[in-house]
Amino acid sequence: MALIKSISGIRGTIGGRPGEGLSPLDVVKFTAAYGTWLSNQQPDNKKVVIGRDGRISGEMVKNLVVSTLNGLGLDVVDLGLSTTPTVEIAVKMEKAAGGIIITASHNPKEWNALKLLNSDGEFISGADGNALLDIAEREDFTFADVNKLGTYHQDDSYLQKHIDLVVNYPLVDVAAIRERDFKVVVDAVNSTGAIFIPALLKALGVNQVEVLFGEVNGRFSHNPEPLPENLSALSNEVNRSNADLGIAVDPDVDRLCFVCEDGSMFGEEYTLVAVADYILGKRKGNTVSNLSSTQALKDITLKNGGEYYPSAVGEVNVVKKMKEVNAVIGGEGNGGIIVPDLHYGRDALIGIGLFLSHMAHSKKNIKNLRNSYPDYFISKNKIELDKGVNVKTIFEKIQGKYKNQPTNTEDGLKIEFEKDWVHLRTSNTEPIIRIYAESQFETTADNIARRIMQDIKEFMH
Repeated sequence: MALIKSISGIRGTIGGRPGEGLSPLDVVKFTAAYGTWLSNQQPDNKKVVIGRDGRISGEMVKNLVVSTLNGLGLDVVDLGLSTTPTVEIAVKMEKAAGGIIITASHNPKEWNALKLLNSDGEFISGADGNALLDIAEREDFTFADVNKLGTYHQDDSYLQKHIDLVVNYPLVDVAAIRERDFKVVVDAVNSTGAIFIPALLKALGVNQVEVLFGEVNGRFSHNPEPLPENLSALSNEVNRSNADLGIAVDPDVDRLCFVCEDGSMFGEEYTLVAVADYILGKRKGNTVSNLSSTQALKDITLKNGGEYYPSAVGEVNVVKKMKEVNAVIGGEGNGGIIVPDLHYGRDALIGIGLFLSHMAHSKKNIKNLRNSYPDYFISKNKIELDKGVNVKTIFEKIQGKYKNQPTNTEDGLKIEFEKDWVHLRTSNTEPIIRIYAESQFETTADNIARRIMQDIKEFMH
């Protein structure tokens, strides 16, 4: 059993004892803390938007969340089965005080979580997260009396509203997409992508759509993280059916990756690269991705006359940096696309609209499009930490060893070697150091990672 309380939300496995998993008591406690924090921020705004992915536990958790918010005197707008970006958009359109998305994103089916939004429809900041955890710790909530209980109503209009925003976005070219007459296979991993993605594709003029794992039952047919090793069914089907491309999303539809017509992976790191290339061709500007994302984005940005800026890992950090440097596009190498003039959140729907527009304009098939970008390989590794190890000391020693190389300590430690880099950071959720290395050659990336892991082991003892 696990319960992870972090600034990005409350995540845990369903069941078990309170405080050890995401039990009903924990759901109530953290929802009450969030509702209290919201009321402290905006005493006059009683509206909260909620939505959930297709998880087995979704309905149960939702009922607890609704009753708790109503018990605090807050009015709930329930979007029902929805996506993370849709709830983010609805918070702003509804002028709500905040929102809760009930999803554990790419985690397996036994997990669920409360993802918490502020009134901008963005994830709450680190400082706000800490304030909320403090309220929960002290159980500092006061519930409303019987005459002041909140209201509840369902709103199923946001699927269409979100699709309309994408279809009407200036750089999404529906006519060009329709003309290409794409044949697409979608892996919807038994969650809300099965509702949203086919509806979006139809609106974009894509008439040949096949959906795999299209029943929204939360019993994920494979590990729901859209990584190559989990997408073999999609890969095979794209190949078998002679489709133009495959689309995979995670259960809450904020991550997006593509499969080429021959069944090979486009590469989740390259979702952002391709979309950025398209946007920068139409609008000059800056880009942002996190420190663990591919250098290909920097290459494409400089080629298009913009500046590239790295941020700390985590969507809230990417968004903060994007605002600082006025980026026209940003995101994360895990297939997260953030289009700021639509909304500041990772959104697979706008990602699909822009990617298909790019393909249509380029007149290329997806494999050729992928081959037009610089090739990098990322080696992703982790190392278990011995008990009581001081990570800060280890990082300082490694930085000392490579003192002649450019380093960045904004989020862990990143060391750059001419065209290659390595990024070390501790996990927020387990006692490990993650080591990501990138190079134009797979063996070089692996060797850099191996060398650094050797250094860590040395400095641990």
